[in-house]
Amino acid sequence: MASSTEAELASAYASCARLARAHYENFPVASWILPRQMRPHIAAIYMFARIADDFADEGTVEPEERLQRLDAWRRRLRQSLSSASDGSFRSHAVDLQSTTAISADQKALFLALANTIQTRCLPVTLFEDLLSAFEQDVVVHRYQSWDQLLDYCSRSANPVGRLVLRVAGHNDPSLDRASDCLCTALQLTNFWQDFARDYSAGRLYLPADTSDAVGADEADLDGGRLTPAWQEALALVSARTRDLFLEGRDVCDGVGGRLSMELRLTWLGGLRVLERLEHNGFDVFARRPKLGWRDGAVMLWRAMTWAAAKDG
Repeated sequence: MASSTEAELASAYASCARLARAHYENFPVASWILPRQMRPHIAAIYMFARIADDFADEGTVEPEERLQRLDAWRRRLRQSLSSASDGSFRSHAVDLQSTTAISADQKALFLALANTIQTRCLPVTLFEDLLSAFEQDVVVHRYQSWDQLLDYCSRSANPVGRLVLRVAGHNDPSLDRASDCLCTALQLTNFWQDFARDYSAGRLYLPADTSDAVGADEADLDGGRLTPAWQEALALVSARTRDLFLEGRDVCDGVGGRLSMELRLTWLGGLRVLERLEHNGFDVFARRPKLGWRDGAVMLWRAMTWAAAKDG
């Protein structure tokens, strides 16, 4: 019979998987395609980031309180790791049980996450980077330059790809660089896909130097109108995003087995959304592009002809 500690750990990972499935539309990297042994670890990482992101996006809560919640989340992460060096999962559980104002699901999350970080040798700095990006989302709603936006993506998106690689046992600078390009491209594609939604929430991720260069006036967006100038601005950032997809393609081939297929489908899905945006003239106020079964068929075909497409 498994010990109580092993049972608690198994229950903690099961809780993370359940929560991840409830958010599946935002969680492509824990699909059934992933190697089975990776899924519990990825679910724990995802839920840590998902809950923190929700703290940052709670628009009805004052910014100061959102920042306090994120800081508390950081402290809980550190607390969950404080006794990791002795190898006792029981000590982690006891520490977290003594923490007030934390739900049972969150206690389970930190128990699982502490084990994942310890057993998979994950850099804690990557989790800290994610939290810093979520904090930035609370207070920064406009970006002046492409470099500023890329800096944000380097903390909001790129750590996820590196964590996936580490969970899979990869620690290769060249893979990291390709993964960063792919993750940034996916993040940027989501920004252009949600351009209208983000603007209605008070956020504009398209850099001001790009919109200014083509004469796009933010006042036009207030009426839900995408002018030719804004279409041109979106076309420019879309082209740069496509370049990042191309630079990130190598990470899909640099890993093996089921993870390779998972990354290929993720790459193809992001690029397909970008194609949808381009096909619709970037008019995201009229229609938010999303993928359907026809897109799935196209992606599957492209996945099957992956090597030929690269050679061509």
